[in-house]
Amino acid sequence: MNFALGQRWISDTESDLGLGTVIAQEGRMITILFPASGETRLYSQQEAPLTRVSFNIGDEVKSAEGFTLLVQKITEQQQLLSYHGIRLDTGEEVVLRETFLDHFLSFNKPQDRLFAGQIDRFEHFPLRYQSWMQQQKLQQSPLRGLVGGRVSLIPHQLHIASDVAKRHAPRVLLADEVGLGKTIEAGLIIHQQLLTGLASRILIVVPETLQHQWLVEMLRRFNLKFAIFDEERCQQAQLDADNPFDTEQLVLCSMEFLAKKKSWHEQAVSSHWDLLVVDEAHHLHWHPEKPSVEYQRIETLAQDTAGLILLTATPDQLGHHSHFARLRLLDPERFYDYEQFQQQEQDYQHIAELARHLLADKPLDSADTAKLKQLLTDTESQLLLAQFAEGTALQPSHYETLLQKLLDRHGTGRILFRNSRSNIQGFPVRKPLPVPLSMPEQYQNALKVERSLNKDAPLVARIHANLFPEQIFQAFEGDKSQWWQFDPRVTYLLEQLKAHKRAKFLVICAKATTALALEEALRVSEGIRAAVFHEGMSILERDKAAAYFAQEEYSAQVLLCSEIGSEGRNFQFANHLVLFDLPLNPDLLEQRIGRLDRIGQQQDIQIHIPYFGNSAQQLLVNWYQDGLNAFARTCQTGRLIFEQQRAQLENLLADYQGDTEQSQLLISECAALQQQLQQQLEQGRDQLLELNSSGGNKAQQLCQAISSIDADVKLPMLMFKAWDLLGVAQEDRSDTSIILRPSEQLQMNYPGLDDEGTTVTFDRATALAEEDIQFLSWDHPMVTGTLDILTNDQLGNSSVALLPNKALPVGSFFVELIYIAEATAPVALQLGRYLPQTPLRLLLDKTGKDLAAKVPFENFNRQLKPVGRQTATKLVNALQSFIHPLLAGAEQLASVQLNSIVQQAQQQMQHALTADIERLETLRQVNPLVREEEIQHLYEQRQQLDEYLQKARLKLDAIRVIIVSHD
Repeated sequence: MNFALGQRWISDTESDLGLGTVIAQEGRMITILFPASGETRLYSQQEAPLTRVSFNIGDEVKSAEGFTLLVQKITEQQQLLSYHGIRLDTGEEVVLRETFLDHFLSFNKPQDRLFAGQIDRFEHFPLRYQSWMQQQKLQQSPLRGLVGGRVSLIPHQLHIASDVAKRHAPRVLLADEVGLGKTIEAGLIIHQQLLTGLASRILIVVPETLQHQWLVEMLRRFNLKFAIFDEERCQQAQLDADNPFDTEQLVLCSMEFLAKKKSWHEQAVSSHWDLLVVDEAHHLHWHPEKPSVEYQRIETLAQDTAGLILLTATPDQLGHHSHFARLRLLDPERFYDYEQFQQQEQDYQHIAELARHLLADKPLDSADTAKLKQLLTDTESQLLLAQFAEGTALQPSHYETLLQKLLDRHGTGRILFRNSRSNIQGFPVRKPLPVPLSMPEQYQNALKVERSLNKDAPLVARIHANLFPEQIFQAFEGDKSQWWQFDPRVTYLLEQLKAHKRAKFLVICAKATTALALEEALRVSEGIRAAVFHEGMSILERDKAAAYFAQEEYSAQVLLCSEIGSEGRNFQFANHLVLFDLPLNPDLLEQRIGRLDRIGQQQDIQIHIPYFGNSAQQLLVNWYQDGLNAFARTCQTGRLIFEQQRAQLENLLADYQGDTEQSQLLISECAALQQQLQQQLEQGRDQLLELNSSGGNKAQQLCQAISSIDADVKLPMLMFKAWDLLGVAQEDRSDTSIILRPSEQLQMNYPGLDDEGTTVTFDRATALAEEDIQFLSWDHPMVTGTLDILTNDQLGNSSVALLPNKALPVGSFFVELIYIAEATAPVALQLGRYLPQTPLRLLLDKTGKDLAAKVPFENFNRQLKPVGRQTATKLVNALQSFIHPLLAGAEQLASVQLNSIVQQAQQQMQHALTADIERLETLRQVNPLVREEEIQHLYEQRQQLDEYLQKARLKLDAIRVIIVSHD
């Protein structure tokens, strides 16, 4: 490089500094001043990352005085360039020395960077083009938002999420039974609505005890960072905004918080939300004369929010008025009269019978055919039924077509989804193992002292003492006492761990102090590796504990959890559950067992229940086992029975007198009630609804499609290339996981990368087992952020390569151009489904002929070789006069392709939305659950999309010059 004072150079690594001027030369060093940014840099003359700024005849250049010059002649004196030409504003002839060029000149356009000598590394150009191609596929993919969740691929969950998430402002009730994944379904819907732009502001309202579970689920499974709003957070946020709820896009708060203080509820209502999600919606008690405060709070929010998702596992048969009230929240115009609602539900029964016949693929009799003809009036159904009436046998696919149309047009399947364990396969067998043990003398003495000192203790305190004697002993003896040394439940646990050394054990107890004491007992007594998981730990610490338990090698055999361990985390890779103590609430017991009793559990669940015989613990075990059958199977009726029998049960637990006639009567009454309610549930099952909710073959196809994406190597290949080029260091952690760290070459804030490093995996099974590892998918923020860098940054938009080919004349050349066809529209319109940012490739020879259709990119790219930057700059300068005319004609060629793409996008959009409109209008004639608002939205969307598509334009994104060589 030859430097002279006054010359203008631009930094290759810091192009945002603007145009630099050489202001000093001392020995081997030079000093460059960048007036636009006020920065000064000192470089070695031999290794300076700089490019000399020089323009060519025909270029338009801007001066520091503000006028623009059309260059007609270039001269050089004392190594400084002078540009001779005409001022575009006045028309006069002037001379502009390079020293007086505009300091703010930048070379953002590919052709400007190419001619200025800012040529990128050879690998950048193909990676940029591949990234654009992938972006195009992602924007059009119907699976966007579904592939990225850290979830098992369970058909009914994916079906519900796919169906609901595509709707404008969905209003639905998710009522799957416990363990079937309502939270995951809601998370998938939220994730897809956010990624596709159908929603941007979301409010989740949950019981206070479930706030942490939802926070963790949304973050760990879907990379969604919700902010918990409580009294303290709202007061703090009011310092920044009049309405604290306006300070975050994704908000999570408790039902108790909104019900307790009216002012905060009013603030939440006045803030605009696209989607409201309410968990445990069965707590919203309603009566025509006096609805609960909680119901009224949610009703007001629901009226002002376009989308609403309610979650509840409580069957409607156990409170039909409340079930009607929840549907009333979803659509008050439709569900305004309870008696009418009851009549319509009865009408669905004969439709369900027809659906069962179709599902069995059995021949239809004349009566069934007549009923179906009356119900299914569309042309396709009428033709199929006419064929059958004429004696033509129906194919299995014909039965499925009729079934789907029947489910689509009738029943509450548009707004209500309910799957039961009866219609979903894949659950394990529960094997309860109750083990009676003798209560140690130390505990008996402690309880005697406690009772004598606190004769008038409240009911709750007496129950607590009887169920947790170790805590009473600890309170008397102090923190240094080690109750675990004589507690037979600890001995039992140690024996089981030694007998099943290769098995994983999940131990759940009520208190964190108990879990910590058990960890000490296992470590000191037998040196057993254990992880502890409790509410006093940070989320990161909990993740590490769960990962230590989940990994296969050098891992913990046992995870010791406080009650919080029964919320939010799933450990279906383990099949031994130890209930060190028992909760009084049946819902909490089901949550504990539900950590292992999930779809995907491959083994029978061994439920170890060590308890003290002839104590209140024994009564509670008997009540759960003989009264509710809650250990061996999911007890949907447990909470209702508990509320009815609570007073009697608590009195017996507080003043335990042994296995009395009164306790036996309680258990037998609960058993009879449980059986009666279970029969009601089975009789009242809406099988039509369950058929619609499970998704059938469509759900299976969804799973297969996502599995294929998981198995594809395109994502890891692209990411490894990107990490190498951007400067992200990689280190293998295991066969399926990698540790990423920033290297010295990384010159940006790379998305999702911590300074200490981030562990990632492309394997879904690994991500499910180790929740502290990031699961990289096409939906993950690190991946989408990387694609944004590779396509929006200048990286790779200016390139030069050699084509070794002796069949072509040496020195001949080609110009490869990447144009982007794009149109701008509001995100909610989802324009990308029809016209995503589409890369258009041209490969021009010296005559301007486009060879791209005959020369595929990948094949051509494999034949090319890199060339040094200085050599590349010289080659471009030599060909510049030939390249300019090619660029002038290239846009016209690309415009022809653009017109074709836009026309195709318009046809696709019109066909898709018109079909949706016709389907919903037909449905609305027979199913009033289709909202007029939904249809009107599609009309407006069709009109707006047509207008935006007509404004599509071209952008030159990248240029590569290829020179033929014979080397």
